[in-house]
Amino acid sequence: MQQKSQRKAELLDSEKPAAVVAPVTTGYTVKISNYRWDQSDKFVKIYITLTGVHQVPTENVQVHFTERSFDLLVKNLNGKSYSMIVNNLLKPISVEGSSKKVKTDTVLILCRKKAENTRWDYLTQVEKECKEREKPSYDTETDPSEGLMNVLKKIYEDGDDDMKQTINKAWVESREKQAKGDTEF
Repeated sequence: MQQKSQRKAELLDSEKPAAVVAPVTTGYTVKISNYRWDQSDKFVKIYITLTGVHQVPTENVQVHFTERSFDLLVKNLNGKSYSMIVNNLLKPISVEGSSKKVKTDTVLILCRKKAENTRWDYLTQVEKECKEREKPSYDTETDPSEGLMNVLKKIYEDGDDDMKQTINKAWVESREKQAKGDTEF
């Protein structure tokens, strides 16, 4: 019985094609999440620090632009690829006028603004929405103390354990003073 299975295995092995050796490729792709950005009247500039990027061939640094996004791919830098995709830019950019520059240890992405002399307060629409959600709203129709309570509630919800303990202590002390009839703080 064992001889039959061994012969079968030999026959199957002989039917397999010769192994194809794959070319050496980069190990894996690293997502870039650290960057800085700035702007001028004509451009939004994104600075990405990648040690040694100036030593890779220029064709290994690729940027693809659309009207509201860009994606960067740096191939084979120290055995890895690096990728950064930014979607939903705050405002439209000119695809033809946008470009990249590779400097010492830095990739500079230049997104040409479609509307020159406009100010971008945020890089992306999502960033704008998140920051605006965080801002306390000031409603002139409601009681001012209610607005203050909402701000304190937000601080409490977002705070760590020490912050919550401090707020609780202040609240208890305030209630105790009110119960005694002492209204001074």
